[in-house]
Amino acid sequence: MKKVKLEDVQPYQAPGHFGMVALRLHGKAETGAQRFWMGLSHFLPGGGADFDTNPLEKIYFVLDGEVTVKTADQEVTLGPMDSIYLPPNEGREIVNRTNKPASMLVVINYPDES
Repeated sequence: MKKVKLEDVQPYQAPGHFGMVALRLHGKAETGAQRFWMGLSHFLPGGGADFDTNPLEKIYFVLDGEVTVKTADQEVTLGPMDSIYLPPNEGREIVNRTNKPASMLVVINYPDES
């Protein structure tokens, strides 16, 4: 068992993201989690992530505020305690269209090692 205290977590720059701060809570380096990692993303008003596609599964769970997630053919707005699953290779864009910050947990699997 390994406890993570938010005050001990260091922010990192998430590629393709803007107007946000990313914190890695769990993962191989942080806690030894081998199959997935979990982060906490804080999006400022207007902040988000550019459209991107990759072969990893993703779960987004909004803790506070509101974010909109757009795929190639769908758009959903998530509020507090709402979540969404994105399967491998489903591209997505994220944006906070409100004037309040939003906080979201992010869970992503590690790629299979061949």
